[in-house]
Amino acid sequence: MLKTATVATARPRRRGWLAACALMTLSTPGMAIDEPSYRVLEHDAAFELRQYEPQLVAETRVRADFDGAGNEGFRRLLRYISGANRGKTSIAMTAPVTQDRGRTIAMTAPVSQSADADTYRVAFVMPAGYTLATLPAPLDPQVEIREVPGQLLAVWRYSGRWTESRFHEMERELRRVLPRHGLVPTGAAILARYNAPFVPWPLRRNEVQIPVRRGS
Repeated sequence: MLKTATVATARPRRRGWLAACALMTLSTPGMAIDEPSYRVLEHDAAFELRQYEPQLVAETRVRADFDGAGNEGFRRLLRYISGANRGKTSIAMTAPVTQDRGRTIAMTAPVSQSADADTYRVAFVMPAGYTLATLPAPLDPQVEIREVPGQLLAVWRYSGRWTESRFHEMERELRRVLPRHGLVPTGAAILARYNAPFVPWPLRRNEVQIPVRRGS
């Protein structure tokens, strides 16, 4: 099940894929954008501890720097939900778009992961109502559909630019408070972006998310 967030429109300032993103996500005033469903277990200023439900994602791995990976990954995934799939189906845009360090994922359960310092993983959450059986297969072999189990995420909410330095600054703030809440990181930090690129940066809704477990 997905939450619904209402977002406002703004005037496009860029071209290319940024404009495409803007048109898809924020072209209609008051347009509702689906978000993954979660429960807030703890809240303290910019910090939240959330329990997320299982979800399906379309994801792609990009070997590039921080900004380049986000741009290329978004383009690939946008093509997929715009009809570059075996059903030629348009799939609704959701929020957030997430980005983290890529991993090589073994096709076993539980999933085993190993870091790849040169690769980022960019993902779109798929709308509620789809299953692995009903989502159309991507035409691009670089796009994968994956089921993400329910997970506990520590979150730090912030506005501002999507730069790598800003992301790492907020990541440090989040990691600083984890021991206070008795939480232990279990995965890499994730950048979650909720707005289209033309939204003025002071109004953007961003998050750092880190998978965690309760400390023993």
